[in-house]
Amino acid sequence: MLELLARITVNPRQCGGRPCIRGMRIRVSDVLDLFAAGLNAEQILAEMPDLEIEDLQAALVYAARKRIVNC
Repeated sequence: MLELLARITVNPRQCGGRPCIRGMRIRVSDVLDLFAAGLNAEQILAEMPDLEIEDLQAALVYAARKRIVNC
């Protein structure tokens, strides 16, 4: 799990300090919004070819952990 979470980066000078995937300007929330809109992993990867399947998994793990911490 920690290997996946290492794919999530936070830089105060990028995307307003929001969590991003591997330092790119693709926010975790962007990935989660696509899942919420009903896209599956293959469709998201087709929409965002810079992403890897592990990035999608990392976004989900990050969101789950963030949710648990904020409860």
